[in-house]
Amino acid sequence: MQRALEAARGGRPSPNPHVGAVVARGEQVIAIGHHERAGEAHAEIAAIRNAKGATEGATLYCTLEPCNHFGRTPPCTDAVLEAGFARVVIGCADPKPHVPGAVEKLRAAGLEVEVGVCEADARELIADFSRHISTGLPYAILKAAVTLDGRIATAEGDSQWITGEAARTEAHRMRDRADAVLVGVGTVLADDPSLTVRHVEGRDPIRIVLDTHLRTPPGARLLAGDGSAATWILHGPEASAERRAALAGATLIEVPSQGGRVDVRAAMKALGERDVVRLLVEGGGQVHGALLREGLAQAAAVFVAPKILGDAAARPLADAGPVSRIAQGWRLESPRVRTLGVDVLFEGELRRG
Repeated sequence: MQRALEAARGGRPSPNPHVGAVVARGEQVIAIGHHERAGEAHAEIAAIRNAKGATEGATLYCTLEPCNHFGRTPPCTDAVLEAGFARVVIGCADPKPHVPGAVEKLRAAGLEVEVGVCEADARELIADFSRHISTGLPYAILKAAVTLDGRIATAEGDSQWITGEAARTEAHRMRDRADAVLVGVGTVLADDPSLTVRHVEGRDPIRIVLDTHLRTPPGARLLAGDGSAATWILHGPEASAERRAALAGATLIEVPSQGGRVDVRAAMKALGERDVVRLLVEGGGQVHGALLREGLAQAAAVFVAPKILGDAAARPLADAGPVSRIAQGWRLESPRVRTLGVDVLFEGELRRG
């Protein structure tokens, strides 16, 4: 199953989940497969094809319960039965199967089926897919680089660079794994980011800006052909016709506004409807705070640098409103901690209280 989990991390299957599969006979691994892209072969089918007929009486390990419906591809349960497996080992059940009953169908045909092997790892692998399929919303990861006193920029907005090269390289890997990266217009005005993948080989995510009044400059780098991905600007109904015309090079998406700002819940709904499954949120503090306040952030990736600004007016990681007790704050569930050069990365799912 660990081999299947490792294989599952390959490919770009969004909006489908990352899934891996291994065909084995005893301790011998016969073939490995993964789901490469939506519309292409699922992991089980890829592994069966790679086994080249050596599946009769073998065991199939798959990180996610095989599908049991006709979609872009036929049901994997039928292919598993046709391949003649004696046993199927499943990492975790499908969080929302289109047609339930895959495990029962395999058992009814005489196969031995075990569910829940390396289940925590298997569920973590599809956390973004589970969020999207269950709620229609993206799995939002708050990403930030902060000083030891929790600041993402000076009071004047200077933030380059808080962390070192190793941390910035990892941040670009995160962009490569995301469907889209989101910032507020304040970040665009302060930093003029391109939001592309540069320090590693990878694919540019969709660039998304929350910009109620369409203040994004037409010459901004994320609009000037710097990068291969599209740029979407989510704005409020109050944005003028003149500003809409000035930013015609971007995809403009109107959503309701609330209190003079884009309604972040409506914004997340709009992104989910457009198949944004994994969303990397790069801030700034107002955007991070709004997502925390509305319960729309599922995880965080915070790079901490060994630096102290010592300025109470410097910009914080998030402004989600007043908190009177430590117990009311947010925490990382079972955080993963890594050292990247002199910086430290904290990653994990977010829980409040």
